[in-house]
Amino acid sequence: MTNIFELKNTAKIEIYNYIDQNIRFLPRDKNGNFDEFQDGFVDNDVDALRHAYVSGAYTMEYGNEVAETLGRLNELFNLNYSSNNSNSQNMDLWNNSIGRKYGRKAKDKSELIILLMKALKKDELLTSPDDKRKFKGKRFFKKKPKSLVIKVSETKSGANIMFFDVSENVVMTREEFVSQIKDGKYPNYSTRIVKGREIPAS
Repeated sequence: MTNIFELKNTAKIEIYNYIDQNIRFLPRDKNGNFDEFQDGFVDNDVDALRHAYVSGAYTMEYGNEVAETLGRLNELFNLNYSSNNSNSQNMDLWNNSIGRKYGRKAKDKSELIILLMKALKKDELLTSPDDKRKFKGKRFFKKKPKSLVIKVSETKSGANIMFFDVSENVVMTREEFVSQIKDGKYPNYSTRIVKGREIPAS
């Protein structure tokens, strides 16, 4: 089970490497890392592919519903990029949805990149905030939800095993979440025993 933040960072590096090697040079800092604060990363094809690829990777790892929620929550935790612009927000949400679409189809992340490159060539992705196409789904959260914890992974039998606390921006195992509930950190949650296992309940 990959940590949400590790998966996001890994996916970003993977798509940047692909763009850098196959499309055009991307700026790096003095340590050789991609420098997202330089020109070339925002409101363009790089931006579109980053959002789509990360969202697709989330979909492959956690499922469509969690990926959709994480995409909308993303802007609450990141001050970079131009997410305060409504047109840029529209662009991000649109590209997230395309990423989820192909994340449901791809067998692995290599295939996901191939599918997204085809989507880019077919003009499925928004590469400019000025694009007139509008995303019709759920919009961004305007503020951090209070004590919202979402499931990010489950066993094959459907038992929830990993959780994401939106307000604290942390990932927890089931055992950690149960312990925190017992300590009173989550008053809107309780625990119950199912098949001999203590699980969280909202």
